[in-house]
Amino acid sequence: MPIQPILRMGDPRLLRVAEPVIDVPSPALAALIQDLRDTMQAANGAGLAAPQIGVNLQVVVFGSGQPNPRYPLAPVVPPTVLINPVLTPLGDDLQTDWEGCLSLPGLRGRVPRWQFLRYQGVDEHGQAIDRMVEGFHARVVQHECDHLWGKLYPMRMTDFTQFGFTDVMFPGLLHAAADDD
Repeated sequence: MPIQPILRMGDPRLLRVAEPVIDVPSPALAALIQDLRDTMQAANGAGLAAPQIGVNLQVVVFGSGQPNPRYPLAPVVPPTVLINPVLTPLGDDLQTDWEGCLSLPGLRGRVPRWQFLRYQGVDEHGQAIDRMVEGFHARVVQHECDHLWGKLYPMRMTDFTQFGFTDVMFPGLLHAAADDD
C-alpha cells in the first residue's frame, strides 16, 4: 500500500473530531489500516491516527512489537489497531514525559498523561479490545486517540519551557529520533 503524506500542525483537518467507524470489517477499512501501518513504519512512528493522513475516522494504529528507534529506552508496545476507542483513566496518577508527533516534525515536549489506563474498542475484524495498560503504552494510546478528538500534544502541555526542537534540546539523540512520533 502507498505511504501517505502526514498532515502537519496548522492544517485545520487535524482539529476536527473524527467520526465513528460504522462498517467493521470492510475492504475500505482494511486498505486504510494498511496505509496507516505502512506510513507509520516508514516514519518510524510509535503510532498514527487516521486524521493525520486526512481521513476523519476513529482509527489508530500503534506499537510494533519491537523497540522503536525514536524511543529506544521505552518498553515495547504490541502492534494494535484500535477503532472507536473509549479511554478510561484508572486512578488519578499523572505522569509527565517527553512526546513527539509526526504532525510536529522535529519537536518534543513534556506532556502530562494518565499513568494507568483502560482502553476499549474493536480491532480491524470487529473483535472487542479491552486492555488495562500503564506507562509508555498508556501514553501512546492517549496521544494517538487525542488525534481523534482534534487535539495535538502541545494543547495538553502545562510548561512550554519544556518544548522545543529535538536536535537543540537533545543534541546527542540518534538522527532517527529527531523525526518524531
